[in-house]
Amino acid sequence: MNINDPKVTVLMPAYNAGEYIGEAIKSVLEQSFADFELLIINDGSTDDTEKIIRSFKDPRIVLINQDNKGIASALNAGLYIARADYVARFDADDICYPNRLKVQYDFITSYPQYSIVGSAVDYADADGHYIFTHHPEGHLNEEIQQLKYTICPFIHSSVIYKKEVIINNGGYSEYAYTYEDHFLWVNILKNEKACNLSQSLIKVRLSPQSISIDEKWHTRKFRSIKYSTLKKQSITPSEGNKLYQISGKRYSSRIKEGAYYALCGKKFLLNNFQPQKARLNVARAISLHPFRLDNYLLYTVSYFPEGFIAWLHKSISGSQTKKMQQS
Repeated sequence: MNINDPKVTVLMPAYNAGEYIGEAIKSVLEQSFADFELLIINDGSTDDTEKIIRSFKDPRIVLINQDNKGIASALNAGLYIARADYVARFDADDICYPNRLKVQYDFITSYPQYSIVGSAVDYADADGHYIFTHHPEGHLNEEIQQLKYTICPFIHSSVIYKKEVIINNGGYSEYAYTYEDHFLWVNILKNEKACNLSQSLIKVRLSPQSISIDEKWHTRKFRSIKYSTLKKQSITPSEGNKLYQISGKRYSSRIKEGAYYALCGKKFLLNNFQPQKARLNVARAISLHPFRLDNYLLYTVSYFPEGFIAWLHKSISGSQTKKMQQS
């Protein structure tokens, strides 16, 4: 490989990721496909993130430090620095399976009509223990194009895409706080073909430190602005500032920890029927936030049969989707 002319740029933004970034980097360096650069944008970390990055001596690692400006800013900076025509997104707390880059690079170069290629992913808890496998709502381009704007078609850290397509569409919106990827897709897919591979190619780690929290833990105002901007496919600086004021400053570590345990509990119940593990996580969420009635409901439902729980979840999800589409 020519180190100055890689075939793929693995783009990894990082902010205070010291706890997990070493494992994430290692999973990239051990890829069966070796012709890549690992471009890490250190977004003003105040922990040992930079020290851990520099402990790796692989020449394929490119480290860029910037002041803390948020993930969208870090991604946009990375897009213009990336030397490859294809960019594989990856987060600093996730894990790449060994064939991830090979599978996606071979696919996107063999079928150049596709600009974006995602995959199924395995989800794990903060300790790396498997919770469930997420299969995207759409796999074929036709299925993805028919998805409602309320549904994000890709797990962001699983995608590989053509760099020029993203840049030509303006990159990531720095106003779409916590859903910069979803906002990008609704604006780009009307003109581009995409697909999701059915194979799980990465392990996504859920953790209390994540910038994103479970949708139900966002305020009604946050959700209203989010889905309004997705529907109209535009967002103003004023709307972006409101999102940040609601989410960026409001959500304490205690709220994020409660949201994390509630999400793990829900996934253990709905996606990988293990009611005992579900109750253990939900009980932790209740201890942190004893006045959230939805956690008590989830705990109670965990004692019902699996078939009934699946039916109930489908009914509630359908009703909520209908309400969002009508709003």
